[in-house]
Amino acid sequence: MSSVETPHETARGFGLSGREVRVIGGASVLMAINVALMYAFVATPLAVVNDYLFGIAPILGVVVYGAAITGGQLVAERGVTNGDTGIAFVGMVLLQLAFGVFGAGVLSVAPADAQLQILGLTAVVVAVVTALISGYVYARSTTFEHWGKFANFAFLGGIGVIAIGSFVLPELLLVGFVLVFLGFLLRLGYEIWQVRDNRNASIGLQTIGVYIAVAGVFVHVLQLVLRYVLSQE
Repeated sequence: MSSVETPHETARGFGLSGREVRVIGGASVLMAINVALMYAFVATPLAVVNDYLFGIAPILGVVVYGAAITGGQLVAERGVTNGDTGIAFVGMVLLQLAFGVFGAGVLSVAPADAQLQILGLTAVVVAVVTALISGYVYARSTTFEHWGKFANFAFLGGIGVIAIGSFVLPELLLVGFVLVFLGFLLRLGYEIWQVRDNRNASIGLQTIGVYIAVAGVFVHVLQLVLRYVLSQE
């Protein structure tokens, strides 16, 4: 076995390298900022954006937020790739706003005194889910490239089902939610695998990838935790 790291190798182990710690740390900081924005935006007019978009048609909200997230990712990655800090910052602002506004809209349904509790519970659940997926990826000497493909299929399927549910069969909206949630879970596994094996890739690009996947999981878990907490009152 060679001691030289290859650009794309599949290895087993739980020891984290310095670059892996930097990716995880960077994504964690971005996620912490996002959670803070969600809480801050609840007290602003931005909290009603969800009501407006999803009130017209659920698919409209999905398309608008999906476009904002995709656009933000493309801009941020372009900035990182070209070494343009300003462009990268603009992309990150778009991503933070997209997830922050959506999360605030979800959180606004809860009583003010329960909002921090809901965010805290969500953070714990997401941390556990992320740890489980990471443990699974790092414990297996195999590629997870197919998870990226499956994630795309889940996203597309979810969008299609939500479109039908918006105008024809509302019961399908729950199926669409599950598919999109599954898409983010698979995307998270894929991004973690990229960090594990694609060691010559840009730390900035991988940080963005992990952050988006975690944020996507977070806003879906947030909705589930919200329902649970409200059901207990």
